[in-house]
Amino acid sequence: MNDSLLDHRAEGPASAPPLLLGPSLGTSYALWDAVAPELAVTHRTVRWNLPGHGGADPGLIGPGATVGDLADLVLGLADALGVERFAYAGVSLGGAVGLHLAVHHPHRVSSLAVLCSSAHFGGAERWRERAATVRREGLAELAANADARWFTPGFTVPRLVRDHRDADPGAYAACCDALAAFDLRERLAEISVPTLAVAGRDDPATPPAHLREIADAVPGASLVEIPGASHLAPAQCPEAVLTALRAHFGGHAGRGTAVRRDVLGDAHVTRAQARQTPFTARFQDFISRYAWGEIWTDPTLSRRERSMVTLTALVARGHHDELALHVRAARRNGLTPEEIGAVLLQTAVYCGAPAANAAFAVAQRVLAEEDAGEGG
Repeated sequence: MNDSLLDHRAEGPASAPPLLLGPSLGTSYALWDAVAPELAVTHRTVRWNLPGHGGADPGLIGPGATVGDLADLVLGLADALGVERFAYAGVSLGGAVGLHLAVHHPHRVSSLAVLCSSAHFGGAERWRERAATVRREGLAELAANADARWFTPGFTVPRLVRDHRDADPGAYAACCDALAAFDLRERLAEISVPTLAVAGRDDPATPPAHLREIADAVPGASLVEIPGASHLAPAQCPEAVLTALRAHFGGHAGRGTAVRRDVLGDAHVTRAQARQTPFTARFQDFISRYAWGEIWTDPTLSRRERSMVTLTALVARGHHDELALHVRAARRNGLTPEEIGAVLLQTAVYCGAPAANAAFAVAQRVLAEEDAGEGG
């Protein structure tokens, strides 16, 4: 065990894009229980605990701590996991950590979501007072009032309240020190990564105006307000939070759909979407997000070159329906009939004459249909 590493929980495929999830003061990574498993369908999600929270080691933080200290711990965790660049979402104090990372370490953050948080937390004095109270009296009284600070009337999450009560008072107080010293208002305009601000409309701790301030100052940022949500929106309104985060972090899917239409044609993509069912939806999302949103958009190869590689692979595997589709795509990507023929002739050498023979028949039919269409 690495005693200098943040306590964490990882979910999702190791090969998927990494997404780090930060907690709110007084909670644990259980805050993300209703959201993280769904995000893990398309991301390698890593939830982390604040020191002294959720049973984590309190020794990683001490009096006078800053949000920058917590951000350094997050970077240490990412380094230990072999993650160079990551998407990040955080609630309250966890959101402040995300803002700090985006300002001071923009090369590490690919995109950012700040939930129920702020670029400042209402002045230093009240946080210093809370830190002193907790060091003197512990967390019992604060935990008894947690529901009123975190949720709308009548709603609670017993696990999170228990985590609040059981947190280490010294580590909690050190986190209060960090909030007291935090103010990034003057540097929000420096944030260059895609940023989403999510506000709980009924949040008394960080009201929507705080998230609006972030969205207004960060270039290109967007704002989502969730009706009925208070301070811990991922726990109270997980479906709304999930929808917002999927739309924000799933930008590759939208970009991929546009590329897919450019290459394969509107008619084909529209038909594929019309045939989509709940059973096939995740596969279609995978194709749009990964194949078209990441691979086909990689500038290392041109679309012409990708078409040549794709034609060769389809000939080798005998996927003739897909081959016909990609012969048309190759024409859209600028290949001439002569160049397509040269690619297929090359496959005769490396994939076999019978495979190339079948491929020439498919390509000839498609090209003849194109010629007939142009002539009509």
